[in-house]
This record gives sequence, structure tokens and C-alpha cells, in this order.
Amino acid sequence: MPDHLCPYGLKAKDLLRRQGFEVQDHHLTTRAETEAFKQEQGVGTTPQAFIGGTRIGGYEALRVYFGKASEREEETSYRPVIAIFSLAFLMAIAVSWQVSGTVFSLRIVEWFVAISMCILAVQKLQDIEGFSTMFLNYDLLAQRWVRYSYVYPYGEALAGLLMIAGVLIWIASPLALFIGTIGAVSVIKAVYIDKRALKCACVGGSSKVPLGFVSLSENLMMIAMAIWMPLRMFWYG
Repeated sequence: MPDHLCPYGLKAKDLLRRQGFEVQDHHLTTRAETEAFKQEQGVGTTPQAFIGGTRIGGYEALRVYFGKASEREEETSYRPVIAIFSLAFLMAIAVSWQVSGTVFSLRIVEWFVAISMCILAVQKLQDIEGFSTMFLNYDLLAQRWVRYSYVYPYGEALAGLLMIAGVLIWIASPLALFIGTIGAVSVIKAVYIDKRALKCACVGGSSKVPLGFVSLSENLMMIAMAIWMPLRMFWYG
């Protein structure tokens, strides 16, 4: 329509062209034309792709037709955490280069963990209601005190920021140790003892990441940082 260009239409055209097809694009320019087309074809949505006169369906149907996984039916995915941890590591390297002029520094590990904590906190804070609902499925403290599910992302962000700055470690370390320990115990109980199949709230309330190793790793990293930072300050000043 003149005031709306369908993103799924653009994605469907791109997919078809990448598969080697020539695309004849028929625009539906009015609401009446769109409704008439849907009624004629017996479908509820547009776009609809036809190959050789046979209707395949919308963008998701095209993906399935070409042997690709349906984005909507994808039950689990590690893509979000791979993206977050990869970017956090590259950011840590960039900070190390700026601060000390080297990419071979022990501080890179510290910055990687702290930056990861901040990014993960942002993911949770985007939809804190969704996060809290998913978090309540397995966190032992949140199940006893619901408000903890709302406080958690702020605590994670604060600990991460203080660790990046290297200040107020006497606040950051106990905080990270507290939330990391409770989180690790909760994940171990839910996944490895109770054998529950849950989604991890670590990257937000709409997460498709399965609860298990990733969430446990997040908590173990916080525990390790909580122990390491005070020791490093004691040894090296």
C-alpha cells in the first residue's frame, strides 16, 4: 500500500532471488484489494508466494519450502548468547588496546566478564516483566520473594559497571557473589536435579535459549569475578 511496504514481502522477494528465481511482484494497493485477495486464496495474511502457479505461502512457508528452519517454530537458539559473549569479548579487547596498548592482558578477562554482565542486564531490562515471569520459573530466591526478580537486573548491571571501572569493589564483589551463587544453585536444582526443560531468562523474557550450561556459566563467571577482583586488588594494589 502507499503508506506501508510489507517487510515480510521484502524478505520473501530476497529469499526467492537468492534461490535463483525471477520475481514478479504484484502489489496490493488498497485494503479492499488486499481483503479480496485473501478471501479468494483462503488465506489470512499477505504476502503469498506462488512458484510455477502453485501457492507456497508466506515468508515462513517459503523458508520451509527451501529446507530452511522456520523462524517462528524455532524452539531453542543459542544465537543471542553467542552474539553477546562474542561482542563482549571484542569490546574487552578494544578497551585493553585503548588503555594499555596490548591485546594480551589479564584485564581482558575481567572486562569481558563485566561487560557481559552489563549487556545481559540490558537484555533483561528491555522487558523486565517478561524477564521476571520467566525467571520465577526456576530462581529459588525469586520464588520466595518476587520483587527479587525485578531487582536482579539492576544488581547485575551495577556490579558489572563497578567492575569495569575498578571502583567500589567492596560493593561489587559481594553483590556479584550473592546473585551468582543463588543463580547457580537455582539452575543446578532446576536442570540437573529436577530435570526440568525450561528457557533461560539470562538474555531476557523472550529468550529461546535453553536453561542449562549458558545460565550456569553466567552465574559461575559472576562468582569467579567476585572472588578474583578483591584478590587482585590485594595483591597488586
